[in-house]
Amino acid sequence: MKQLAPSILSADFKNLEQQIRAVEIGGADIIHCDIMDGQFVPNITFGPLIVSAVNSITELPIDVHLMIKTPEKRISDFVKAGANFITVHYEEVIHLDRLLNQIKEYGIKAGVVINPATPVELLLPVLHLADIILVMSVNPGFGGQSFLNYTLNKVEWLFEKRTENNFGYKIEIDGGINKETIVKASDAGCDIFVAGSAVFKTKNITASTTELKNLIF
Repeated sequence: MKQLAPSILSADFKNLEQQIRAVEIGGADIIHCDIMDGQFVPNITFGPLIVSAVNSITELPIDVHLMIKTPEKRISDFVKAGANFITVHYEEVIHLDRLLNQIKEYGIKAGVVINPATPVELLLPVLHLADIILVMSVNPGFGGQSFLNYTLNKVEWLFEKRTENNFGYKIEIDGGINKETIVKASDAGCDIFVAGSAVFKTKNITASTTELKNLIF
């Protein structure tokens, strides 16, 4: 089943509960939380306190994307805050095998993220461990960027490897997802679609959520 994961990076935090309710009504499956520390990426967003607040608002699974330095030091904080999935960047983690196993030991799903310029083939040694592979279709650190079409080649490769080896990971995509690009990503083999501006920067959040959701079925 394909799933839509609105990213609260683009939400109005003054009305966060109302906006989360709007995407729930629209059929959202997951709430995506982009964690930025101003070091791994230029911007700073939020931390476990906001994730905990989101957890108190919704019963939807919470997908925590860690765009931070030394993410291994912060896993327990986000688990306690209510994360159901935690994804960490290949580019930042030295002992990726170890960290994926440590995340899974908390009883939640563990995933790997790759930036647009990172060859997807580098993930081959850990594909059997990952619950999620998140393909960045923009360079991380800012919302509202344009979709990089060449990243779809990574999605296709991941889909082929999963089929060939009967791996269990879900393929997720994040960046520049809108009514046009979500269809391309779905056709390439994606399972989970992160959408920020295309949901929260529209006049009718519920309707926009429903429209995107309908495009992936």
